[in-house]
Order: sequence, then C-alpha cells, then structure tokens
Amino acid sequence: MLLTKASEYALLSLIMISQKNTPQDVDTLSSQLGISKSFLAKILQALAKEHILDSFKGAHGGFMLSLKPEDITMKMIVECAEKKQTMVFECSPAASRCPGGKGDFCRVWPILNKLQSKIDGFLDNMTLKDIIEA
Repeated sequence: MLLTKASEYALLSLIMISQKNTPQDVDTLSSQLGISKSFLAKILQALAKEHILDSFKGAHGGFMLSLKPEDITMKMIVECAEKKQTMVFECSPAASRCPGGKGDFCRVWPILNKLQSKIDGFLDNMTLKDIIEA
C-alpha cells in the first residue's frame, strides 16, 4: 500500500479545516500548506463527494467538516484521497484476487491477509481526532 502526497495533503487540509469555524477556501489552504491549488481542489472535492467535507460556494465559500473529527477515520481519508481500497498486495483482501490464479493453494496469502486485516483495523480505528490530539 503506497500512500501518496494525495493522502498527506488530504490529512493536512482536514487538520487545518477542523481548527476553523468558518469555511476554508482552496486559495488560503493551498497557500498555507504550500500545495498546488488545482491538486488540492481535486482532493477537497473528492472529500466533499464522499461527505467528509461540506462545500460552500460564493464569496465566503470553502470547505468545512461534514462529520465530527472522531467520526472520520484514517481509512476513509486514505481511500478517498487515493481513490482505491487500501491493499498491502493486490490479493491481500481476498485469495480470489490472486493475479496468478493461485489463490486457493497460495501459502503466502494467509499471511498477507492477516497483515491486511491489521492495517485495516489500524486505519479504521485511527481518527482525525486522534491525529489532531497527538
């Protein structure tokens, strides 16, 4: 599982947005975080599409959290930012995903699946609130 800049930027922007009581615009966030405005806008729009953020249009528009920080998991953030399921390996969630067709008798899959379960559990239990308070 590769976490890219998209996950990092999503997390950083959510931390900043969570600390404000008014909608935060892309210009301000991109300037404060030193992130490309267009790249950040795509990330924030994706978070809004998944109902993690609310989007407001107009002169005082921007983004605010849709959910409480304790209800936003790291897994939600990463999967939204990366636009795919978190996977250690392609086959780790299910042996049937084995690209070589060896899923039924693969000796490695049970280990990969255990690792996947531990990572999923960690990401499901780590919330934005936990990160803010760390």
